[in-house]
Amino acid sequence: MKAMNSSVALDKQESVGKPLVRKKGLFSYIKSDSILYLMLIIPVAYILTFKYAPIYGIQIAFKDYNIFQGVNMSPWNHFATFKQIFSSQQFFQVVRNTLVLNGLDLLVGFPAPIILAILINELVWNTFKKVSQTILYLPHFLSWVIIGGIVAQLLSPTGMLNSLITHMGGQALPFLTNKYAWVATYSFVGVWQNAGWGTILYLAAMTGIDKQLYEAADADGAGRLRKIWHVTLPGIRPTIAILLILQLGNIMAINFDRPFNIQNNLVMDFGDVISTYVYRVGIQSANFSVGAAVGLFQSVICLIFLLGSNFITRKLGENGIW
Repeated sequence: MKAMNSSVALDKQESVGKPLVRKKGLFSYIKSDSILYLMLIIPVAYILTFKYAPIYGIQIAFKDYNIFQGVNMSPWNHFATFKQIFSSQQFFQVVRNTLVLNGLDLLVGFPAPIILAILINELVWNTFKKVSQTILYLPHFLSWVIIGGIVAQLLSPTGMLNSLITHMGGQALPFLTNKYAWVATYSFVGVWQNAGWGTILYLAAMTGIDKQLYEAADADGAGRLRKIWHVTLPGIRPTIAILLILQLGNIMAINFDRPFNIQNNLVMDFGDVISTYVYRVGIQSANFSVGAAVGLFQSVICLIFLLGSNFITRKLGENGIW
């Protein structure tokens, strides 16, 4: 007991000589990193203005919306809008088209930047590597209006490619007039526009792989393909998993620009998707309730896919988004 009392007294004496460390308050943290918090103002304002504020308008989907009465004064329609779209055959057609085109993007477009990043990473000549990366990034900075014009000039029945084929004695190919050929063209153009830009995250992940793993593989006599399979791909697997979850979460979301600028009346059976349907029915026909209802349905399905893919990924042993 005497030994315990003496040790407690000794601890008290030592604590008396030490300065008290007080926890910083919220204002202290903000003041110490004030520049960083100021930089956050613009992105936070953007998200609040264009992502959260429009949520107020979701109630339009449950009302007979009239622009003269406004959102609050428009009468509720007891889910009549949803009954209307779920009884429309055209709605299920655009849902099918959206799933098919996004599924092809997932099947063809998702592996493309991975393969491209591995090829770039394996290049030895740094100058050629930098030039190649720059060339591959450039299509991402072109708007879909410009890309649509390029596609029309190259692949239309009277375009440059078909003119060359017919000049050589062949028959013109229906790249943009046959619906099945149009789907292949749509997927190819998407890969061309996005693959180079998608390599950025994978190349960044590859720089974090321990070089000693490659040296150990060399010592074991592994060739390039073996090192890619056993070192590079496992090293970027967490990045692949997260990007796959995000893409699965957007399986029902499709940009308006890409299908709108490539489609034509001959391929509307496959070219009409949710975004163009909302534009045509919701905006051009001023049926805003239908447009809001379709958008809400699309968001709910995307959320289900996002949660499901994240759950499955975590069950398989990978780190999900959360």
